[in-house]
Amino acid sequence: MITIRKAKEQDIEVIRDIAAATWPSTYLDIIGQNQIDYMLDKMYNKGELLNQLMEGHIFLIAEDNENQFGFAGYSIVDHEERIYKLHKLYVLPSAHGKGVGKILINEVFNQVKDSGASALQLNVNKHNKAKDFYLKGGFTIKESVKIDIGEGYVMDDYVMEYRF
Repeated sequence: MITIRKAKEQDIEVIRDIAAATWPSTYLDIIGQNQIDYMLDKMYNKGELLNQLMEGHIFLIAEDNENQFGFAGYSIVDHEERIYKLHKLYVLPSAHGKGVGKILINEVFNQVKDSGASALQLNVNKHNKAKDFYLKGGFTIKESVKIDIGEGYVMDDYVMEYRF
């Protein structure tokens, strides 16, 4: 049975391992190996993840006994408007189709709703199949953005939103 728990500092390696195992199958055909390597190094290095935890990001890990299958990470981005952002949601390719992503997103929904959220937003690459997962889950496309992330790389994303 899949359970969800809040990640601690000791779980940074688990988060890094899941990201490293997930990104190639998700993004290789979209952005290529060089950009994958650059983004993983930039966004999933130990220091960056530790900073996110210290700044109040909540990471949730989906597991069954000792096996971790995925994680989600979110934080509040606009206190006045009560808008939260889902920064990360990744499930190991071996666990795709088993409902792990749905369990994770539902737990994020429950937690942000309990915190008084008016909306949950996320960015998703325009060519990522996960876009359909989010649309099916009630998100709408709010806008299209291109974000310069350095070294000549760009994130070509949709900003999606779920209103509570």
